[in-house]
Amino acid sequence: MSVAFRQYPSTRQHPDFHAGGSVRTVSARPNGSRSTAAQQVYVPPGWPVEVMPPGAPDWESSAIVWLLDQCPADYRGYPVLRRHPVVLARLAAEFTEGQIRSSQQALATARPALGDFVDGRVLDQAADAIQSEQARLVRVRRAVMLVEEALRGGFFVRKL
Repeated sequence: MSVAFRQYPSTRQHPDFHAGGSVRTVSARPNGSRSTAAQQVYVPPGWPVEVMPPGAPDWESSAIVWLLDQCPADYRGYPVLRRHPVVLARLAAEFTEGQIRSSQQALATARPALGDFVDGRVLDQAADAIQSEQARLVRVRRAVMLVEEALRGGFFVRKL
């Protein structure tokens, strides 16, 4: 089975939820009220495995925890970001974009800046590491964008 992204184990992961373009049953309506019939919620590929699907009980809490994990640690000290998850999602998106730009800059300048100090094999390994990190950051950017869209009230529809 091919996985589009590496899934790291998390103690916060809900045991009944797996990401990757799947349909999950949740027992609460998007507005938080209880429903007698379970609802089917589709989450697109790239949805973070640590975040419950929109409409699930406490899904926003799981989104906040995950978004804070994507940001600098100091962001945890600002209560406004926990109270307003849409703001947190926007800042996480901007931070992730900055990391992507920074890794592109690092890749572009590594050889000229370090060529006189380290062997070519080391530079190749460093370039591989930067490219792997760039790929991870692109996956994080997609996941942050999906969570932000859901926090803004959007919902996802399966495409045929």
